[in-house]
Amino acid sequence: PKRVLPMDYGPPTPAGEPQPERLLPAGTSIEPYPDERVGIAPSTSGPEARFERRESLELAFVAALQHLPPGQRAALVLRDVLGFSAKEAAETLETTVPSVNGALRRARAALDHRLPDQSQQVTLRAMGDRRLRELAERFADSLERGEVDAVLDTLTEDATVSTPPYEGWRKGKDAVAESWLMPSGPPPRLAYASTRANGQLALGAYLIADDGASYRPLALDVLTIRGDRISDVTIFRTPELFPRFALPEGLPPGNNGTTD
Repeated sequence: PKRVLPMDYGPPTPAGEPQPERLLPAGTSIEPYPDERVGIAPSTSGPEARFERRESLELAFVAALQHLPPGQRAALVLRDVLGFSAKEAAETLETTVPSVNGALRRARAALDHRLPDQSQQVTLRAMGDRRLRELAERFADSLERGEVDAVLDTLTEDATVSTPPYEGWRKGKDAVAESWLMPSGPPPRLAYASTRANGQLALGAYLIADDGASYRPLALDVLTIRGDRISDVTIFRTPELFPRFALPEGLPPGNNGTTD
């Protein structure tokens, strides 16, 4: 089955309604991918490539690919990501050049309707490392201090929060204010460590243990940036993923403040 994000599975949960806790069907949820495992520089793509290798990992790109028929998806990845020529792609897929070109045209048209105007790679380069670091630190610090208004101030007005592998998701600040993202209880309950996932900024979220002796892995937050705000937070509620991202198994008490 195709893999999806919660927003591909159903409408958002309106403000004022409880968040559903239904799981997506087994094996259908998109998972995050650590940047370090890419292992191939974008320059190794052929001259036909339209997308940087890291762009092809972005959550929006991966989600958009799921809506393409297999033949179109294969043609687009071979041509626009890996940079194969039409002849090479046709040989790989055991078909003809006109067939590959037709599938590619249809795939590009479908992606144009689903992808944002600007990739995360372009956005991140435009902001620069310092501004990105400041935004991530402000977001994490606000969560650690339990200041909901300060968290909302880092988000766009139409921000979304989703929590794979659960179905429910929220859109807009009023609804997001009631989402699983928002801190509850007295601080300091949360701590964060920086990482990268899918070519995007990401934070490992940790929750203080019941005995207060350490912070334990809770979720991986993958951030999508638009302008100078966070437009999407995809919270992967699967802490067993932490080792893939070289995130520590725990943080000591008093370690609030985003760590690299």
